[in-house]
Amino acid sequence: MLVAVLTYRRPADLAAALPLLLEQARTVDPPATVLVVDNDPDGGARATVEAFGGVRYAHEPTPGIAAGRNRALDEADGDLLVFIDDDERPSAGWLAALVATWEATRPTGVVGPVVSEFATEPDPWIVAGRFFERRRPATGTEVEVAATNNLLLDLAAVRSLALRFDERFGLTGGSDTLFTRQLVRRGGRLVWCAEAGVVDVVPADRLTRRWVLRRAFRSGNGASVVEVELARGPGEHLRVRGRQLARGLARIGGGAVKVAAGWATGSVARRASGTRNLARGAGLVSGAVGHVFGEYGRPAG
Repeated sequence: MLVAVLTYRRPADLAAALPLLLEQARTVDPPATVLVVDNDPDGGARATVEAFGGVRYAHEPTPGIAAGRNRALDEADGDLLVFIDDDERPSAGWLAALVATWEATRPTGVVGPVVSEFATEPDPWIVAGRFFERRRPATGTEVEVAATNNLLLDLAAVRSLALRFDERFGLTGGSDTLFTRQLVRRGGRLVWCAEAGVVDVVPADRLTRRWVLRRAFRSGNGASVVEVELARGPGEHLRVRGRQLARGLARIGGGAVKVAAGWATGSVARRASGTRNLARGAGLVSGAVGHVFGEYGRPAG
């Protein structure tokens, strides 16, 4: 089993995560291997990795998170591959719980929850808008989509389905959404494991209204773009675009009503959640008309 953590110029996060991942790797039998995939063209994570014995290092200079994910697929030579982000911390029993859920029914993938912890106290508006709350189904629930921030994959099943991360989405985000949607569409199964939680460490620069609304927009944009990508043939493409456009406009309309109601009633929660709906709706509309939002921009040079 390989536990892959992708990183790009976050040495402090990586140094905090690696001891925890090495500890988790020893909780399964046989012990897992921890791999760092460094997507920095300069290979900046190498020194951090080399400070920890027993961690594999792979340098993937091709820009974009999709290229890093594919490099992890290529580096994996066992039965299972587990993805986790460099800014996340596994809970006690995380890896063993993922494996136990996989062993119970042998799905193609096992998905675990992500819970946010904040470097500073968030703006009450952000809390009221529930910007960092995520779904929490019961263990064993089948889901249709997942991110790679807490995901176990059965490699034999993934390869039999001819799945790769689409590198056109490398700097925009959404390659994991497309990958897992394709996995399910081709007959694979994704199963939830409520016990396999990780903590997402949210830095202060992400606890702003601008950042959370930008993320809501990107989420809507990515959902639309992926739906269009999954469509087969010109006719279905047109229908999907129309459906996503209608969904986006409906969210914008509903969000506007909610914001107005929030101002009328003095409800911060209504204003915040309405603004979130407006941003996501705008993202859905933008994706439906062909705009792709670049989330993972890289500095020039």
